[in-house]
Amino acid sequence: MSRATETPPEDGSLLLDDQLCFALYAASRAVTARYRPLLDELGLTYPQYLVMLVLWEQDSISVRDLGAALQLESSTLSPLLKRLEAGGLLRRERRPTTSARSPSASPTPATGSATVRPPSRSTSATPWA
Repeated sequence: MSRATETPPEDGSLLLDDQLCFALYAASRAVTARYRPLLDELGLTYPQYLVMLVLWEQDSISVRDLGAALQLESSTLSPLLKRLEAGGLLRRERRPTTSARSPSASPTPATGSATVRPPSRSTSATPWA
C-alpha cells in the first residue's frame, strides 16, 4: 500500500506520491503512449498530430489561431510547422486579405495520401475507442 493511500498528505509534502503535477505528467505520458501505434503509422509526433487534427478540421487557419487552438507559443509552434512543411504535409503562406504578420497554414494534398490522411469519421481516430 502506498503512503498516499494510508494517510492524507501533509501540507507542503515533497513526497512524489503527493504531487498532483506528477500524477498529471504520468497520465499525459500514458495517453501519449496509447497513441503511439497511430502516430507511428502516420509518421507524426503527438504535437504534429495535434497540428494536423486542427488543419484537417479547419482546412486553413492563421498561424496565430492555430497556436491559440493548441495553447502553444509561437516559439514552440514554428518548428513544428517547419518540420511538417518540410515533410510536405502542410503549406504556410501569407493571406492576401490579412496582415503580412499573420501567415496561414493548410494541409497539402499529401495529407490525403495513404501514408498520412485525416481519420475518417466512420473509423476510430483514438486508440481506445
